[in-house]
Amino acid sequence: MAVLFEEDLHTWLASSSGQAETTRPSKSVRPGMSKWSKKNRAPAGFEYIQPVMDALESELREKMNEPHEGKRQCEALWPVHQINWQRSRYVYDMFYKYQKISREVYDYCIRRKLVDANLIAKWKKPGYERLCSTSAINTKNYNYGTVSICRVPRQQLSEGQMVQEKHSGCRGCASGPGGYHNIFGNKYGQYLARIQIARESKKDTEKQVWATKEEEEDAEESGKKKKRQREESSASDSSGESDSDNEEAKASEAPCEKKHKVDK
Repeated sequence: MAVLFEEDLHTWLASSSGQAETTRPSKSVRPGMSKWSKKNRAPAGFEYIQPVMDALESELREKMNEPHEGKRQCEALWPVHQINWQRSRYVYDMFYKYQKISREVYDYCIRRKLVDANLIAKWKKPGYERLCSTSAINTKNYNYGTVSICRVPRQQLSEGQMVQEKHSGCRGCASGPGGYHNIFGNKYGQYLARIQIARESKKDTEKQVWATKEEEEDAEESGKKKKRQREESSASDSSGESDSDNEEAKASEAPCEKKHKVDK
């Protein structure tokens, strides 16, 4: 795995987001000491995620070497941010959501800069669970000290209004219901950990990393079903509270009526 390439990418992403560059380890190697020392060796369990990580690295190299004719300068960099998001989300979900990798494997990915540690740190905070890129919340990148429009919930946008964040191409990554299941609208917005776990449960031997059209449609349908269930549950709770309020009101009115009858 080309570690130096990953470190250069991490530095470039940090600088494009307006963040201070993380201090990089020295490339000098003492005589008689291999660059691939014990500290840098992948821990046991890394082989579980390595095929996907290698596929994403290969995809990133391919996109960076593609000709950019006919594209805006910012649009040419969208795949870089999107693959960075997808790779980081994959490792994040495998560790925090599915518990499929160990802390050692997760820390190794952070230490070797195979994932975006700054972006992952934001995902752990309320309101940033689906953040597309740290550049989207860097006020230096936008006029009047604001953030990207992709951070605005869809229900607060004008009807039919479509947005795309200029740095990453994000269509909307605000937390809460009503957001896009796939924030980029392409294969880089897919949740690869969920896809891999679903295939394992079905004993599917599909070799490609990204979801097929059928798998993506199933995921979207599942998301819509869960959304309907949440809405029905919320409506049921609201109805229950309303009935309870009416009963309490009747109970409070009953003694008053009884008192009026006694007075008569």
